[in-house]
Amino acid sequence: QVQLVESGGGLVQPGGSLRLSCAASGFSFPTYVMSWYRQAPGKERELVASVTAFGGTTNYANTVKGRFTITRDNAKNTVYLQMNSLNPEDTAVYYCNANRRLSPGSQYNYWGQGTQVTVSS
Repeated sequence: QVQLVESGGGLVQPGGSLRLSCAASGFSFPTYVMSWYRQAPGKERELVASVTAFGGTTNYANTVKGRFTITRDNAKNTVYLQMNSLNPEDTAVYYCNANRRLSPGSQYNYWGQGTQVTVSS
Protein backbone atom coordinates (compact mmCIF):
# COMPACT_ATOMS: atom_id res chain seq x y z
CA GLN A 1 0.00 0.00 0.00
CA VAL A 2 1.41 3.34 -1.09
CA GLN A 3 1.60 6.00 1.58
CA LEU A 4 2.92 9.55 1.62
CA VAL A 5 2.66 11.11 5.05
CA GLU A 6 3.48 14.80 5.41
CA SER A 7 4.38 16.48 8.68
CA GLY A 8 5.91 19.71 9.93
CA GLY A 9 3.25 22.22 8.98
CA GLY A 10 1.89 24.80 11.35
CA LEU A 11 1.59 28.48 12.17
CA VAL A 12 4.67 30.66 11.78
CA GLN A 13 5.29 34.39 11.82
CA PRO A 14 6.45 36.24 8.71
CA GLY A 15 10.18 35.82 8.27
CA GLY A 16 10.15 32.50 10.09
CA SER A 17 11.06 29.01 8.97
CA LEU A 18 9.48 25.58 8.80
CA ARG A 19 10.69 22.19 7.66
CA LEU A 20 8.22 19.85 6.05
CA SER A 21 8.80 16.11 5.86
CA CYS A 22 7.17 13.47 3.70
CA ALA A 23 7.67 9.84 4.68
CA ALA A 24 7.04 7.42 1.82
CA SER A 25 6.28 3.71 1.79
CA GLY A 26 4.90 1.07 -0.51
CA PHE A 27 6.89 1.90 -3.64
CA SER A 28 10.47 2.15 -4.86
CA PHE A 29 11.18 5.61 -3.47
CA PRO A 30 14.65 6.24 -5.01
CA THR A 31 13.28 5.76 -8.54
CA TYR A 32 10.59 8.43 -8.24
CA VAL A 33 10.69 12.15 -8.81
CA MET A 34 9.57 13.73 -5.55
CA SER A 35 7.85 17.09 -5.44
CA TRP A 36 6.11 19.51 -3.15
CA TYR A 37 2.99 21.28 -4.35
CA ARG A 38 0.82 23.79 -2.58
CA GLN A 39 -2.73 25.04 -2.87
CA ALA A 40 -3.96 28.25 -1.36
CA PRO A 41 -7.68 28.95 -0.84
CA GLY A 42 -9.35 29.80 -4.13
CA LYS A 43 -6.24 29.01 -6.17
CA GLU A 44 -5.04 26.09 -8.24
CA ARG A 45 -2.49 23.64 -6.94
CA GLU A 46 1.01 24.72 -7.99
CA LEU A 47 4.41 23.10 -8.09
CA VAL A 48 6.74 24.46 -5.42
CA ALA A 49 9.84 22.29 -5.80
CA SER A 50 10.94 18.95 -7.17
CA VAL A 51 13.96 16.67 -6.97
CA THR A 52 14.77 13.97 -9.48
CA ALA A 53 15.16 10.30 -8.72
CA PHE A 54 18.42 9.69 -6.86
CA GLY A 55 18.55 13.42 -6.08
CA GLY A 56 20.49 14.66 -9.07
CA THR A 57 18.56 17.79 -9.98
CA THR A 58 16.27 20.19 -8.19
CA ASN A 59 13.73 22.62 -9.58
CA TYR A 60 11.92 25.51 -7.87
CA ALA A 61 9.06 27.84 -8.58
CA ASN A 62 10.31 31.40 -9.06
CA THR A 63 8.29 32.54 -6.04
CA VAL A 64 10.28 30.33 -3.66
CA LYS A 65 13.70 30.24 -5.32
CA GLY A 66 16.40 31.20 -2.85
CA ARG A 67 14.10 30.69 0.16
CA PHE A 68 13.06 27.03 -0.07
CA THR A 69 15.26 23.94 -0.38
CA ILE A 70 14.10 20.46 -1.31
CA THR A 71 16.18 17.46 -0.32
CA ARG A 72 15.65 13.73 -0.20
CA ASP A 73 17.08 10.93 1.89
CA ASN A 74 16.73 7.72 -0.08
CA ALA A 75 17.91 5.64 2.87
CA LYS A 76 14.97 6.95 4.93
CA ASN A 77 12.45 7.15 2.06
CA THR A 78 11.82 10.75 3.02
CA VAL A 79 11.73 14.06 1.19
CA TYR A 80 12.04 17.41 2.95
CA LEU A 81 11.17 21.00 2.21
CA GLN A 82 13.10 23.59 4.20
CA MET A 83 11.21 26.87 4.02
CA ASN A 84 12.92 30.09 5.12
CA SER A 85 11.90 33.74 5.03
CA LEU A 86 8.25 32.77 4.93
CA ASN A 87 5.67 35.38 4.03
CA PRO A 88 1.85 35.38 4.12
CA GLU A 89 1.73 34.49 0.42
CA ASP A 90 3.24 31.11 1.32
CA THR A 91 0.12 30.20 3.29
CA ALA A 92 -1.35 27.06 1.74
CA VAL A 93 -1.85 23.35 2.12
CA TYR A 94 1.39 21.68 1.07
CA TYR A 95 1.23 18.30 -0.66
CA CYS A 96 3.90 15.71 -1.25
CA ASN A 97 3.91 14.03 -4.67
CA ALA A 98 5.70 10.99 -6.06
CA ASN A 99 5.86 10.48 -9.82
CA ARG A 100 7.45 7.97 -12.13
CA ARG A 101 6.91 7.99 -15.86
CA LEU A 102 6.85 4.54 -17.39
CA SER A 103 6.24 5.46 -21.00
CA PRO A 104 4.48 8.26 -22.89
CA GLY A 105 1.03 8.52 -21.36
CA SER A 106 1.73 6.06 -18.57
CA GLN A 107 2.92 6.94 -15.10
CA TYR A 108 2.63 6.20 -11.43
CA ASN A 109 1.51 9.29 -9.51
CA TYR A 110 0.82 9.44 -5.77
CA TRP A 111 -0.26 12.23 -3.40
CA GLY A 112 -0.08 12.77 0.31
CA GLN A 113 -2.95 14.12 2.37
CA GLY A 114 -1.42 17.57 2.76
CA THR A 115 -0.19 19.66 5.65
CA GLN A 116 -1.33 23.20 6.43
CA VAL A 117 1.21 26.02 6.53
CA THR A 118 -0.04 29.36 7.80
CA VAL A 119 2.17 32.44 7.84
CA SER A 120 0.68 35.17 9.96
CA SER A 121 1.55 37.59 12.72
